[in-house]
Amino acid sequence: MPVPTHPRSHPRVPSERIEIRLPWWSVALPALAFALLLLMSGSGQARAAAGDPGAGRLLEQIHLTLVG
Repeated sequence: MPVPTHPRSHPRVPSERIEIRLPWWSVALPALAFALLLLMSGSGQARAAAGDPGAGRLLEQIHLTLVG
């Protein structure tokens, strides 16, 4: 049996339509992650929180919980 020397020398297979279906979350999750990254990055200018020690206390509590 001869071996084809060129990829197009083999007999043509009748063309069939191939349908690829993705689950909804395969598009939604990356879009959500990108949106969250944009929100976290902000406007690109870092500003100190004026008189709101709540975030600092929360981070300190999380640190103490993880370490101790």
